[in-house]
Amino acid sequence: MQYIEKHVIDAISAAISSTHGCSLLDVDPGASTNRTVYTFVGSPEAAFSLIDMRKHSGEHPRTGAMDVCPFIPVQNVSMDDCVHCANMFGQKLAEMLHVPVYLYGEAARTETRRSLPSVRTGEYEALPEKLKRDEWAPDFGPALFVPSWGATVTGARKFLIAYNVNLISTKEQAHRIALDIREQGRGKDQPGLLKKVQGIGWYLDEADLAQVSTNILDYEVTPLHAVYEEICRDAEDLNLPVVGSQIVGLIPLKALLDSADFYIQRDRLFIIEEEHKVRLVISKLGLDSLAPFNPKERIIEYMVKSQEDGQLVSLSLRQFVQSVGARTAAPGGGSVSAAVGAMGAALGAMVGQMTYGKRQFENLDSVMRRLIPPFHQAMNELLDMVDADSSAFNSYMVRRKLQYLQSLRNICRQLEPFPLFTSVTVTRV
Repeated sequence: MQYIEKHVIDAISAAISSTHGCSLLDVDPGASTNRTVYTFVGSPEAAFSLIDMRKHSGEHPRTGAMDVCPFIPVQNVSMDDCVHCANMFGQKLAEMLHVPVYLYGEAARTETRRSLPSVRTGEYEALPEKLKRDEWAPDFGPALFVPSWGATVTGARKFLIAYNVNLISTKEQAHRIALDIREQGRGKDQPGLLKKVQGIGWYLDEADLAQVSTNILDYEVTPLHAVYEEICRDAEDLNLPVVGSQIVGLIPLKALLDSADFYIQRDRLFIIEEEHKVRLVISKLGLDSLAPFNPKERIIEYMVKSQEDGQLVSLSLRQFVQSVGARTAAPGGGSVSAAVGAMGAALGAMVGQMTYGKRQFENLDSVMRRLIPPFHQAMNELLDMVDADSSAFNSYMVRRKLQYLQSLRNICRQLEPFPLFTSVTVTRV
């Protein structure tokens, strides 16, 4: 096995970081899996020689040096935008390096290539023969085997959560559980328990334990806690201890909050602060069992700091008031109303929390548990509206300007027989 050396990982990280418009959010290398996951963001306008696949092996399925490059909508972008990016990327990669590239997920051109495991069938070792078959002709690039590279898969999909549950067991026992819980199951006649979940079992030499390694393809169909709890049940049937779990790469905030809500309801807890909900899930799932889990470095919304720059709610109270009083139309009445409403809801939440849990008001505990959450929710929703109102107004003004410029162009075209007059008109405008 040829392990990916640190200088190679660092070189790829530097290349991503130095690309204009890209922000590298996370690098997650794995020794036993011999696979490094890079997470970076950028606008749709912004994305050979160091890895030799002939010397590469590892636990994780793979087809090439750049195994898979999915495009995922995070903020202010649609799935269609990501499909377009995948096609552009696949075409440019094939043209630059003369390597075969496949499309999968929402970008797949045939149903048989929609699933990543289907495209990876046979892995790198099967590519020489696979590329000779018409049904496996690449979407971009030559149908030729490039020994040092292999093939690359690109596409568009929802946010995938790479989630591993730790077991003190053998690799075979972990894989047995993976076969039970993954959607594919043990084959066509033996489907698994969890929809939109892929899974295999492997052994981590560096941690001296086994893992049920899963990919949660749609956490709104099968949430994080559902995977963990099902693996715990299967492990209990086999008398195997579960010793925490691991997120590989980044995770959406909503995935953690959904799991927090599950444990809050199941255990009849009273938690409303986002920070406390995240901490609850870290504890319940043991996400810090192999390494520290710092929410600021692992939750994608917290990492995309550039998206937060310039938001009104990030300003100090003085700055916000001064921005309202400036000679601009936004922020205006809508943003101010939302801010005042948020403060009103915050006051309601404050009074409720100062009442709840105190001995002299214990007869009101059930009432406060019912009233505090809606106040807290209204506070957060109104805070979002502070920026939403200004953004909507600014977008409207941009459209008005574009309409004005288009009208001006139409007038200029009509005046083309009179170049002197047209020139004077444009100069004045």
